[in-house]
Amino acid sequence: MLAPVNRDAVLLSCHGTVTDMRDVPAFLSNIRRGRPAPDELVHEVIRRYETIGGSPLMSGSRAQAAALEARLGVPVRVAGRLWHPYPDEVLRELVSSGATRVLSLPLAPQSVAVYHAAVDEAAPRAGAPALVHAPAWGLEPALIDAFVETIDEALGAAGAASCSPNASPIVLSAHSLPVRVIEQGDSYERDFRAMAEVIAERFRSRGHRVEIAFQSQGASQERWLGPDLAEVFGMLAEAGFDTVVVAPIGFLAEHIETLYDLDVEAPTIARNKGLSRFVRAKTVADRPRFVDALEAVARRALAG
Repeated sequence: MLAPVNRDAVLLSCHGTVTDMRDVPAFLSNIRRGRPAPDELVHEVIRRYETIGGSPLMSGSRAQAAALEARLGVPVRVAGRLWHPYPDEVLRELVSSGATRVLSLPLAPQSVAVYHAAVDEAAPRAGAPALVHAPAWGLEPALIDAFVETIDEALGAAGAASCSPNASPIVLSAHSLPVRVIEQGDSYERDFRAMAEVIAERFRSRGHRVEIAFQSQGASQERWLGPDLAEVFGMLAEAGFDTVVVAPIGFLAEHIETLYDLDVEAPTIARNKGLSRFVRAKTVADRPRFVDALEAVARRALAG
């Protein structure tokens, strides 16, 4: 256990999501930095949420928090960067319960600065607890292991053994971003590719072809990070593969980008590109090896 005299707590930050469809316009406005979303976009997003029965992002993130709290013995709570509960709401709760130092640990191994900035901005409104920032943690060994576990499970479902001529190709996916964000200095793409390469080597050594794709591009007409799933699926089909395993390593819990974009849309894209079988790896969720990663990151940050 961490020393109780520190009166520590941990705030896990995620993207955030809505549970009431009436909140979708405001949520989209937050994502769009205050610009109202067109009606057609609002209706489409609501349709997608309804198709998957709502997003389990917050419940999944809270399960991760509960597992980490059991390891650390200090309060661990979840805040959404773009929807309630916002960082100031959660920080206020932690301070009122006695926390004097709070670790900001984003539930996103890359681009942690944007999550820390939201927590930093909120702190003065919540009693100004001392803040500790977890560094980018995409190369944490236990995190890599957790991703490998999910991919191995998906490969088992695909039924093509490693080290064979028919070893299923693997696509490691992450959410796309506008290219301008990267050009402005965001390390997201660089950090993701570094993490993906470590995972890829685990499977290339076993005979699998591994590719990277960026999914869930936005509705704007600007350039987005690629290649997208359709491009990668087409390339694999042209190479003679008929099965693909997609591992959404850019996501740590299930939500609309996995349950709709991958489970509903992506299989059709794969078939249209010539791949007859699509298998999707689950997210790491609260599996023990992932919680090992959270624990290691938290303990180092709080000890430092």
